[in-house]
Amino acid sequence: MRVYPAIDLLGGQAVRLREGKRDQATVYDNEPWAVAQRFAAAGARRVHVVDLDGAFAGSRDTANREALERIAGALRAARVGLQVGGGVRTRAAVEGLRDLGVERVVLGTAAIKDPAMVAAACAAHPGGVVVAIDARNGKVAIEGWTVETDVLATDLARQMIAVGAAALLYTDVSRDGTEVGPNVEATAALARAVAPVEVIASGGIGTLDHLRQLAAAGVPACVIGRALYEERFTLADAIRAAGSA
Repeated sequence: MRVYPAIDLLGGQAVRLREGKRDQATVYDNEPWAVAQRFAAAGARRVHVVDLDGAFAGSRDTANREALERIAGALRAARVGLQVGGGVRTRAAVEGLRDLGVERVVLGTAAIKDPAMVAAACAAHPGGVVVAIDARNGKVAIEGWTVETDVLATDLARQMIAVGAAALLYTDVSRDGTEVGPNVEATAALARAVAPVEVIASGGIGTLDHLRQLAAAGVPACVIGRALYEERFTLADAIRAAGSA
């Protein structure tokens, strides 16, 4: 299982939210590009970045853009991949991130509101689009997780694979930032349903046993955030536990 360490940007700083709530943000570092460099040095093959300002407002924050540019530069120098999401809802936003050197762009809300745009982006950038499926009780949540829909996560997954999504980022919103454990059953079921497309587990990973459970269930990849910042374990430990060393 591949391990992607996460950097969440809010006002240009590296933070983590609890259950996706903006008013429950913890600031971990004022220099997120330095965090990216540390992840690269620890063995990351790809770093996952979320523009939280973009996710909540649907537009790019100037401070986050500067941070993204520096993160992209640091990872490019280290030959480490970068995927970025958060408020990416137009082709212009997709192209802007690609121009920064972002390897894979993550689209979430747009998959519900503008699937034609997602399909066009997939066609323009084969292998370069990840669709984020954020779910609460099996149903998709959008607009920075503030709006719940009646769309089933499994239905959206199949639709997005059909238009060329390179991977699916599956987040159980109720577990994000809690470290109580990922939704192994739901994530593994989705991975089986869409194989061989990569499904990336996100939300709730707090121990090395959580990683082992996901790997044993056949989940191809995962994103880890708060547990790394809270020093529950190191990224090197996580990579070994996931069997990707």
